[in-house]
Amino acid sequence: MMKTIGVDVGGTFTDLVYCDMTSGDIAIHKVSTTPDDPSRGVMTGITELCAANNVEPSSIDYVFHGTTTATNSVLENKGAKAGLITNEGFRDIIHIGRHQRVEHYSIIQELPWQHRPLVRRQHRKTVGGRLVPPTGAELEPLDREGVRRAAQELKAEGVESVAICFLFSYLNPAHELEAKAIVEEVMPGAFVTTSSFISPQFREFERFTTAALAAFIGPKVDRYIDNLDKALRAIGVQGDLRIMASNGGVATTKMVVEKPTLTLLSGLAAGVLGGKWIGDLTSHDRLITFDIGGTSADIGIIVDGVFSETDARSTSIAGFPLLTPMIDIHTIGAGGGSIAHIDRGGAFRVGPQSAGAVPGPAAYGRGGTEPTVTDANLVLGRLAAQDFLGGGMTLDEAASRKVVGELSERLGMSINETAEGILTIINSNMANAIRSRTVQKGIDPRSFALVAFGGAGPLHGVEVARMLDIPEVIVPPFPGITSAMGLLTTDLKYDLTRTQFQVSGAVDLERINSDISAMEAELSAQFVADKITSADVSFQRIGDLRYVGQGYELKIAFPGGAITQAGLNETFEAFHRAHAAEYGHAFKASPIEIVNLRVSGIGRMPKIDKLRAPASGSLEEALVRTVPSVFRVGGELKTFDTPVYRRTALPVGQAFEGPAIILQKDSTTVMPPATSAVVEASGSIIITLGEAK
Repeated sequence: MMKTIGVDVGGTFTDLVYCDMTSGDIAIHKVSTTPDDPSRGVMTGITELCAANNVEPSSIDYVFHGTTTATNSVLENKGAKAGLITNEGFRDIIHIGRHQRVEHYSIIQELPWQHRPLVRRQHRKTVGGRLVPPTGAELEPLDREGVRRAAQELKAEGVESVAICFLFSYLNPAHELEAKAIVEEVMPGAFVTTSSFISPQFREFERFTTAALAAFIGPKVDRYIDNLDKALRAIGVQGDLRIMASNGGVATTKMVVEKPTLTLLSGLAAGVLGGKWIGDLTSHDRLITFDIGGTSADIGIIVDGVFSETDARSTSIAGFPLLTPMIDIHTIGAGGGSIAHIDRGGAFRVGPQSAGAVPGPAAYGRGGTEPTVTDANLVLGRLAAQDFLGGGMTLDEAASRKVVGELSERLGMSINETAEGILTIINSNMANAIRSRTVQKGIDPRSFALVAFGGAGPLHGVEVARMLDIPEVIVPPFPGITSAMGLLTTDLKYDLTRTQFQVSGAVDLERINSDISAMEAELSAQFVADKITSADVSFQRIGDLRYVGQGYELKIAFPGGAITQAGLNETFEAFHRAHAAEYGHAFKASPIEIVNLRVSGIGRMPKIDKLRAPASGSLEEALVRTVPSVFRVGGELKTFDTPVYRRTALPVGQAFEGPAIILQKDSTTVMPPATSAVVEASGSIIITLGEAK
């Protein structure tokens, strides 16, 4: 028997799912996130989940975990005191950057790498030594004594982590490895890494910054993983802990501790995977994943069953550029805890500030005094105060009406107009975020389905979809736990990169095949160490290609087996097609440059299969009560007698009309007027949008 637990830590709640892969048994649970130490919430949730379902912790084979530890360290600028050792004359690379303006036309703007430096200037040391292209040959020997002096200075300054970043180390890591050994000797116990290990690619500003990020978050990630692993062992869990990585796979704890930048989007990537899994179960392959929690809304795009990845132009975290594979996820500060307020200019705004888990919305009864999106939904009758979290938590409607009422007085509006205004603003913000990933990139959202999940996704999904003319909304069987379930659908995944700089017409096929073979051999050795059999290992090859003279690349798949000239020609043709699709034109007469070769190694892990078909009930059995709820129809607010259904008792295959409210433990689904829905065999609810009158 194979038993697994998925744990996804959000800003407000920590979501958990238990799955017995053999029997198909599934159980879900939610607990409040503990921001001061997220591992406390994780352990509370696992302990309660096991106890409630009579599962012995010792029987758990795997714990899959999506963590926001690294993400929050960068977003909050609360990382380690880090140091950097680099070549003489290049101390300020991570400060100067590329002279790019974050906002082209603003005279007042923040450059993250200057205003919030990952490594302060006094902790950036330079030493002699130089490698040169095209092969990384040594022009000047490394000044080993200079490295030792730099390490001694950093140690005296109280630095706890060091990034070693030399020019052209992506061609030859020898100097960085020598320096690393010296620093580890001088600073035992410090976190020491190199840019050639974290991201062996050209573009020194981005490579140095990625390594500096690793040093900035490394000690905190190490402590968190170590504490969590010890806590799991303390309650008897003997199975392996796997951490969600930003590339859409999971990684071992050892790999995450060595390469902490793998986890910079750990907490977000699982949601896209969960949305894709739901799409597979419902036979949809063009999806917009729409994950709303208490603090943020995360948006991903899936085209023809494949999620998109970021490129070198757009990979960043908190404004810092990154050179590491990541799922393309767009996040905005919009969630159930987003605070409605009047800004200094007198404008009515919602978010990005959030009430978070503590104190949370006023409705939680924990001392919250500002109106939030959750409070607005409660005022409009779209949340059931006595049925929140399946009855596990009672909402304080009077407190919500009080804080929304106070805002309505300041705005000179009725309380319902104010509450509905809060929802309209937050929904518009989220619709605009989706437009930025679709319409602004030449993708028509009208040909997609919206997968609404997270605790608040099904509350807002239909109204956001209507703003974008998206015809269908899919609500997963366990929407509030979909990200946690996404953790149970993935594999071990590692990526390696070799820079090439080879131009069509003069490509060294022997070098390409040699580099690919070396990367696949290195990944195979890693999987052997992770106890993954060769039968469960596969590889994907990707090239970063561009026309000669261009500044950025497109990712193009390379064929398996030995790369031949014929296979390479097919790859170049694929690049022309991809360039035409991305930019509207191709230059078939122009030479093509192979900038990087990448190999992704995938080690197959046990996965959650199809869910059990839901038991079919009837609308009469499912009806809990009828409540007054408020919706805008025809430009006016109207109150509707709205049926409230228990999801577990809904009939399968029978359509029913909105308005309706559907209750379950992990989320609430709202169907406005002019919608119809059906529970399909996979357990998901498919909501079809009609034209709002």
